[in-house]
Amino acid sequence: MLPSQPLLHAAVLALTVLQALASNTFIAAVYEHAVILPKAAIKPVSPDDALALMNSNMDVLEEAIKEAAQQGAHIIVTPEDGIYGWRFTRETIYPYLEDIPDPAVNWIPCTDPTRFAPAPVQERLSCMARNNSIYVVANIGDKKPCNSSDPSCPKDGRYQYNTDVVFDPEGKLVARYHKYNLFRGETQFNYPKEPEAITFETPFGKFGIFTCFDILFREPAVVLVSELQVDTVLFPTAWMNVLPFLTAVEFHSAWAMGMGVNLLSANTHNINFAMTGSGLFTPEGPATYYYNSETDEGHLLVAELSAQPRLSPNYPPAINWSLYATSIKKFPEEDTFLGAVRKDIFTFSELRRKAGNYTVCQRDLCCHLIYQMSNKSKDEVYVLGAFNGLHGSLIKYYWQICTLLKCKSTDPETCGQPVETAQTKFEMFSLSGTFGTNYVFPEVLYSGVQLGHGEFEVLYDGRLKSKHGTSKPLITATLFGRLYEKDLPHPLRMSPSRN
Repeated sequence: MLPSQPLLHAAVLALTVLQALASNTFIAAVYEHAVILPKAAIKPVSPDDALALMNSNMDVLEEAIKEAAQQGAHIIVTPEDGIYGWRFTRETIYPYLEDIPDPAVNWIPCTDPTRFAPAPVQERLSCMARNNSIYVVANIGDKKPCNSSDPSCPKDGRYQYNTDVVFDPEGKLVARYHKYNLFRGETQFNYPKEPEAITFETPFGKFGIFTCFDILFREPAVVLVSELQVDTVLFPTAWMNVLPFLTAVEFHSAWAMGMGVNLLSANTHNINFAMTGSGLFTPEGPATYYYNSETDEGHLLVAELSAQPRLSPNYPPAINWSLYATSIKKFPEEDTFLGAVRKDIFTFSELRRKAGNYTVCQRDLCCHLIYQMSNKSKDEVYVLGAFNGLHGSLIKYYWQICTLLKCKSTDPETCGQPVETAQTKFEMFSLSGTFGTNYVFPEVLYSGVQLGHGEFEVLYDGRLKSKHGTSKPLITATLFGRLYEKDLPHPLRMSPSRN
C-alpha cells in the first residue's frame, strides 16, 4: 500500500530537518533572475493581466527552485522585483499587490488558500516551497487599507509596501518584511512608519532579512547583526552596479566580511540597467558568486555554508579598524589633488613609482598605503584616495573611504570615473586608515569586475593586506567605512508627498 500524500510530505520534511540538524552546515541557493517586465502603462492593467505576467516570472522561478532542491538546497533567495519588475507608478502597480498577513496567523496558503482575501501569488510561492521541501524567499508587493483615523493614511486609502516573504518547507508563511530604505525611484511604495527587524529560527541558524538599499544603512541591517545576532541574512536586491566601490558582488561580499555573517544575495539580471551580480557570501569571503554583463540569461548559484559562522574555527577575529593607522607616523603626502567619484570630492595622490609609502588625509581621516607593483604600465595611473563626508544628493549618509584606485586614463581628471579593466598587478599592498567607526567593509576588485577572494586578508589592527600578490590586474582595493551616527535625517520618509 502506498503512503498517502500528506504522510509522504511529512516524511520528506522530517528527513530534511534531520539532515540539517545533523550538520553544522546547510546548503543555500540564490537565483539571479532575468525578470520579464510589463509593458509601460499609463493606466493599471486588469488583475488577470497582472497575474499572467507574475505567473510568467514564477514559471521561471519555479524551475530554479526545483533545480536548487534537487541539488540539496535548504533555502533559496529570489530577487527584489523578481515577480513583476519595476516599471510602475503608485496606481499602475496596484493590480500586482496582495494583502500579506502577519506570519503570526500561522498560515499555509498552499493548503488553505481561501482563509484570507484571494492571494494567488502567495499561494503559488507557498506551494513551491511545500512541493520542494525548501525555504523560499521572494519579493512581492503588500497592500494595507487605512482611513482618515490615521493621519498618515495616503489619499487613496491604502499603504503599499515593497515586501519580502519567506515560506518554510511546509509552505507556511514565516516572515514578512517591509523595505524601510526605499531607493529614490520607488515612488510606487510607502515608507513603513518604523523599521522592522525581522528574524526567524531554522534548524540551521537564525536568519534575518532586508532588501537592496537597506544594506547601506544602520536600520535594519546593522541592528539584525549587531544586536539580534543573526547568523545569515537573506537579501533580495535589484542592484544597479556603480563602479568603483558599489558593484553588487564587490560591496555585498565586503559587507558580509565586515559584519561577520552569511549574506545570501539574489540580484535581478538586466544588463541594460547594469543589473548583475549575485552571491553566497560569508565572513571569510564568497563561497560562490556570479557577475555577467554579456548574457540575458538568469543563473542559479548553490553552495554549502556554515550554519553558525561565529562558532566556526575560521571565524575572523575582531578588528580595531584604526589601530595600525593611528600607531604609525604619517608617510609623506605628495602632490595631492582633488577629484570626483561621481559627486563625492576625494583627495588623491598619484602613485608615481613602482613601489612606495603614501599617506593622504581628508579632515580627520588619514589613509596609509604601502605597495609594490609587479609591473607598472606606462598608460595606467593609480592613486591613493581619501573621502570623509556626506554622500548623496537627496538622502545624505556619511562615508569614510580609503582607496587604492586605478584611474580611467593617464589624465588625473579621470581618477574616480568607472573603469572595468586594468593591466597592472601588485606584488603587495597594505592599506589602512584612521577610521572613526567599527563598520568598515574591505573590498578588492580585479579586472573584469572579479573578486580577489583568498588573495587578501584583514589583520586585527585594521590593515587590508594582500597575501602573495594579485593574480589579476587590480581595479581597486578599498576600505569602505560608514559612520551611521553622522547621517542626516531622511528627507522623504513619512513626507506627505510620498505617503
